[in-house]
Amino acid sequence: MRLGVNIDHIATLRQARMTNEPDPVYAAVIAELAGANGITVHLRQDRRHIQEQDIELLRRIIKTKLNLEMAVSMDMVKVALRLKPDICTLVPETPEEVTTTGGLDVMMYAEKIEEVAGNLQAAGLDVSVFIDPDIDQIKATHRLGIGIIEINTGEFAKNWNNNYSKLELDKIEKSVSYSKKLNLKIYAGHGLTFQNVSSIAQIKEIEELNIGHSIIANAAFLGLSEAVKRMIQLIN
Repeated sequence: MRLGVNIDHIATLRQARMTNEPDPVYAAVIAELAGANGITVHLRQDRRHIQEQDIELLRRIIKTKLNLEMAVSMDMVKVALRLKPDICTLVPETPEEVTTTGGLDVMMYAEKIEEVAGNLQAAGLDVSVFIDPDIDQIKATHRLGIGIIEINTGEFAKNWNNNYSKLELDKIEKSVSYSKKLNLKIYAGHGLTFQNVSSIAQIKEIEELNIGHSIIANAAFLGLSEAVKRMIQLIN
C-alpha cells in the first residue's frame, strides 16, 4: 500500500508569517527520501496555504507522483493544465471550512464534474474524485468515466475509538468491495493518524493512503523524516 504525504500544513505554517520558511518543497523532498510514494497538495481557491509557485517547483523537483487536490472549477482546470500534476483529485471546497469536511456529492454535481474531469482527461491527466463511502456515489462516479476514487475516511477517523468505529469501517469495506467489482482504482484518506491507520491499512484492495495533518503534527516532535517512516511502518 502506497503512502502519499500531504504537505499543505507546512505551507500553512509558512503563510502564518508570510515568510519563506518552512519550505513545503523541502518538506516534499524529505518525505520522498523517507519513503513516501507521492506528494499531495491542495491548491485552494483562496490560496490559504499552498501557492502556485510551490507546485511549479514541486513539478520540477520531486521524483515520485504529484497529486493536486482541487475544487470542481474551470478556473482550477486552467491552473492544472498549466502545472500538469500526475493526478488531479476533485474535492468539495467552501471558503468558510477549516478543512475538507466530507466527500464530493457526485450525484448532485455530476454535470460540472463531468465537464471538469473531461477537460483534465483530454489533456492526459489522471482524475480521482474524493467521495464518502457510499455505493450511490461510487456508481455515479463510475458512470462519469472516472476510474479512480479516494474514499473519505473522516467519519471512521473521528469515531475510531468509540462504538461507531465498526459501523464506519464496515461502510468503507463495503465501498471498497463494490468499487473493486467496477475495476476502479481505490485510494483513501482524511483524518488518519498513527493510532487509527492500521484498520484501514488492512483493507488490501486500497492501493494508496493520502495522509497529511497527523504526519506534519508529529513531525513537530519527531522530525518529518521519522514521522513519515513511522507512518509507513504502521501501514505495512
